[in-house]
Amino acid sequence: MKIAAIDLGTNTFHLIIAEQNGTELEIIYKTNQPVKLGEDITKDNLIIPAAFERGINCLKQFKEELDQHHIVNLKATATSAVRSAINGQDFVTAAKAEAGIEIDIIDGDEEAQLIYEGVKLSGAITGKSLIMDIGGGSTEFILCDEENLIWKKSYNIGAARLMQGFFKSDPINEIDQQKIQQHVANELKALKVICEEYKPETLIGSAGAFETFAQMLLPELDIKTISTAEISFAAYQNLATKLISSSHQERAKMDNLIPLRVDMIVMATLLTNYVLNEFNINNIKLSTYDLKMGVLQSLRD
Repeated sequence: MKIAAIDLGTNTFHLIIAEQNGTELEIIYKTNQPVKLGEDITKDNLIIPAAFERGINCLKQFKEELDQHHIVNLKATATSAVRSAINGQDFVTAAKAEAGIEIDIIDGDEEAQLIYEGVKLSGAITGKSLIMDIGGGSTEFILCDEENLIWKKSYNIGAARLMQGFFKSDPINEIDQQKIQQHVANELKALKVICEEYKPETLIGSAGAFETFAQMLLPELDIKTISTAEISFAAYQNLATKLISSSHQERAKMDNLIPLRVDMIVMATLLTNYVLNEFNINNIKLSTYDLKMGVLQSLRD
């Protein structure tokens, strides 16, 4: 039986189709589009008309692909951009009317749960770990080990939100960096308390920016075929310094850095640096499995 998941992220819409064979899931189709639904969303808390139209057009294309695969069992989930926008429900209504796709707007708690389920499938969790999923609108943190989800929380500190609020210089200057660090520290007080208690040893980055880090550091890595990979702490630190100190033009020329992330990768890097430094973590892993895999897992018989 074929099952499918659509993840309507703040920056990117993802479609993944899998064949369920017993207990195994075989991915048979995967695509994404940089819709930028959250473009300028922090100004009036609205999905702007151009982004609204891009989103609906993308879903129409996804529907054509779903129909070609004869998909009946589908779950489409919308996260930060849609749930926080004043016209988020209008987008859901338009998606049903124009693209024939029903969307569930999930809250941050369910989003974090699905991310955990996806990352767990990857095999990346070994020992006390902190999962971090940097989205455009929100960032989810999950404290866990191989057996248990210990704690989870979603914060409105996604890369696009941070960029719209704080990215005022290029290369980003010390003052803007300090403003971001202070904002993040104020937001993550509860995370600091739980990490001081449980002391996670590994940071697991769920897809997104961490796939970019991994591909920039390990160009030979085939992201499409792996579920998890180690990221050298020292190599990451060197890359982080390079990304933060570079201009937009310089980053645009870097290998394996897609246009959508040329600026947002700076926000993701500053956020990752804060977590690594504040919680004394020096082991980093990538999980290519994220919310989408968690959604597929929830659809299995």
